[in-house]
Amino acid sequence: MPKVLLGVSASISAYKAADIISQLKKQQIDVEVIMTKNSTQIIPPLTLQVLSKEMVHTDVMYEGKPSDINHIDMVKRADLFLVAPATANIIGKMANGIADDMLSTTALAVHDIPKFIAPAMNTYMYTNPAMQRNLAQLEEDGYTIIEPKESLLACGDYGKGALADVEVIIDIIKKELIKK
Repeated sequence: MPKVLLGVSASISAYKAADIISQLKKQQIDVEVIMTKNSTQIIPPLTLQVLSKEMVHTDVMYEGKPSDINHIDMVKRADLFLVAPATANIIGKMANGIADDMLSTTALAVHDIPKFIAPAMNTYMYTNPAMQRNLAQLEEDGYTIIEPKESLLACGDYGKGALADVEVIIDIIKKELIKK
């Protein structure tokens, strides 16, 4: 069975990770989850653990078995890497090689599998030149950007920045895994 390594960062749309996992599992795709510390304040890791039937990883310093190097071994088990939702913070870290939490450290280890990132943030943040440079850098580094949609955002603004529809994300991931 193919396996997706799903990174979840602290966007208000982090709750949609539960639906992403559920939809992937219905397609017979295993999911292993990494959450940033702040994302655990939006959706409990236990929710994603129950849905994925896998441990949810949050701490780069925790190694379940002494023989494991968790952030490396997860990548070796994965057929595809997806960060959804991806905040401005995690995008900036990944684009600049910063590895200071489990998700950003693991992202640096991803090398020979397809890599996708689905931004989710306020329109002003998304259109900021620094954000656009970071996204361009990630594309240059081999990431496929799953474009956010234009919508009414959690802050009340209307514009581009909402996480792509779960169905769109699932369709893109399924098509990529079929290629393998």
